[in-house]
Amino acid sequence: MRKPFFTSAISAAALVLTSCGGGGGSNDFGGTPSPSPAPTPTPAPTGFVAPAQRSLTVADVQQVIAQAAGEAQARNLPSVIAVVDRVGNVLAVFDMNGSNKGSSEISVSSRQIGGIAGPGNTVGLQGAMVPASTAAIAKAITGAYLSSGGNAFSSRTASQIAQEHFPPAPTTVGLESGPLFGVQFSQLPCSDLSQRFNAMGGAASMIGPKRSPLGLAADPGGLPLYKDGVVVGGIGIMGDGDYGFDPNILDVDVSDEEAIALAGIQGFAPPASITANRISVDGTSLRFSDMVVSDLAPLQSNFAAINGTLGNLKAVTGYTAGPIIAGTAYGTEASGIRASKPSEFTNSDAFVLTDGTGANRFPIRGGTDGAANPSPLTDTEVRAILEEAFKIFSRARAQIRQPLDSRMQATVSVVDTNGQILGIVRTPDGPIFGTDVSLQKARTAAFFSNSVAAQQLLATPVVPGTTNVPAYVQRVRTFLDDPNALTGTVAFADRSGGNLSRPYFPDGEIGRPAGPLSVAQSSQFSPFAVGLQLDLVVPNIGAHLAFVRSNGASADTPQRCTQIPAIAGTGGQVRLANGIQIFPGSVPIYRGGKLIGGVGVSGDGIDQDDMASFLGLNNAGVRLGTISNAPKPIRADNIVVNLGNANVRLRYVNCPFAPFLDTNAQNVCEGL
Repeated sequence: MRKPFFTSAISAAALVLTSCGGGGGSNDFGGTPSPSPAPTPTPAPTGFVAPAQRSLTVADVQQVIAQAAGEAQARNLPSVIAVVDRVGNVLAVFDMNGSNKGSSEISVSSRQIGGIAGPGNTVGLQGAMVPASTAAIAKAITGAYLSSGGNAFSSRTASQIAQEHFPPAPTTVGLESGPLFGVQFSQLPCSDLSQRFNAMGGAASMIGPKRSPLGLAADPGGLPLYKDGVVVGGIGIMGDGDYGFDPNILDVDVSDEEAIALAGIQGFAPPASITANRISVDGTSLRFSDMVVSDLAPLQSNFAAINGTLGNLKAVTGYTAGPIIAGTAYGTEASGIRASKPSEFTNSDAFVLTDGTGANRFPIRGGTDGAANPSPLTDTEVRAILEEAFKIFSRARAQIRQPLDSRMQATVSVVDTNGQILGIVRTPDGPIFGTDVSLQKARTAAFFSNSVAAQQLLATPVVPGTTNVPAYVQRVRTFLDDPNALTGTVAFADRSGGNLSRPYFPDGEIGRPAGPLSVAQSSQFSPFAVGLQLDLVVPNIGAHLAFVRSNGASADTPQRCTQIPAIAGTGGQVRLANGIQIFPGSVPIYRGGKLIGGVGVSGDGIDQDDMASFLGLNNAGVRLGTISNAPKPIRADNIVVNLGNANVRLRYVNCPFAPFLDTNAQNVCEGL
């Protein structure tokens, strides 16, 4: 349903907004109004400030659920309500009587570019039935993971930035895809980085970041939760039986699920100054919520009055035992992410992932791939890459944070050619989603630049009627007119592979062929059917959903994604153990023209991510003289694809024009 009084006033011109515009009044979503400060001179970098340690109490969670359930009752939409903390621990799932139209299973949207897919014409996850609780959890995690002290994003924001055109609307056909195209298939239930719920309880059960059952959600109804301006979690609502996305930003939806979530965050809303509608990307204001506080019924906050009458707390296998628990405070040892120690990383502002006992989960180390690589990365080289990338973070202007001229906040990961983690470092307030995504990016660049990429894809099992990963190899070779493609002759950054993963090539131009790593036919594309990225992990997602719906009677997916063969002699290691990523922010690492690893960055604008990975590696190479970016002659931007009536060059990296806070330097990656 739409808000018709508003749609007639919306035009394409309304999309060209400043980073402080849009969205109506300062407290439309219940956040604290913040006056716009007067412009001040750009400061020199002086370091990051860690967010205050705040967390949701049991009473807080009860209030959030009661408020949401009251709005659901007022709207006659019994729903599943999920609440998580900032690192993804599920604090409660409340199942209202008669939720999701009386069914525990809901449907993934069958909407494609070509319309609603009929039976037998769906691809990927389109039309799949999934437990409603998993969709609610995914929405809650999306609100929590995409947000920070400088930006509050929602599952509606995720929908906007993950589709085939940005912004998604009937009048924007022909524009490039969303800046975070493909981000929905991160935080996967099979990820080797994401921690798993421990039903036995104890302190270790709260260590994050946790996995999401469906990755990140594009379905409106997931919002972040804040205390004292600090993100402390998220709420997700599943009530209408359809797990979908918003294909048109030019109207304003009447979204019952979003209204229910908005009621839930009252008293825990983000500051008005950082909601998505206060942040722009390429002149387009992002979207936070189409519902505002004035749309809501009077708030109900008495949990005792609804528990057992409107519904009940629900156990969800793999996520919660049922009773409400308190959240952890991000930045503490108990949360799984904390400030680094001097012995772990030289920059005192850095944060690392921890196991809860004081140990860094991913300490800096040298490469593990000596059997196939005679000159692996050393721990000194890994440290230099991480340090130089972190220096870029501290100097670079953020794209998706308020106030303007904030520093870039992100995560950087380094891997070897086996995809093994050699080190992960993050800024204090980087969005949590960037941790898993930076690792996906590093592994993707290292994998597709590897001499064994085609061999491993060709050896991946075909799932009849579901996935055919080997077929992508020939599609790439035919598309690039290169029978040796994916054998290590070309260095692929994530921007390069992303070019080949779009439903139109070149990106966004309708009437062009689908990229060879995308769906076979452009008309079949949706955020739930993207091509190779999803096909690599569909069996893992399916196994996990079966595990959840069977209450553990069937086996969960292993803690490693994809069905590509394990590396011989490594005890079962796989190169893509948390899937691949297809938006920019990574480059492969070379020594004397030979691939030795990959570096990935995620958490801020994609051009900033590109710059931090590319310049971080370049500067580490200058510092040490032993490693470098890929030699220019083998970079993917040497490839020109002949489309018959046009020649299109692949891209390698794209750095911001004038990105630094402490200098007016321009074109900082040019010539490197």
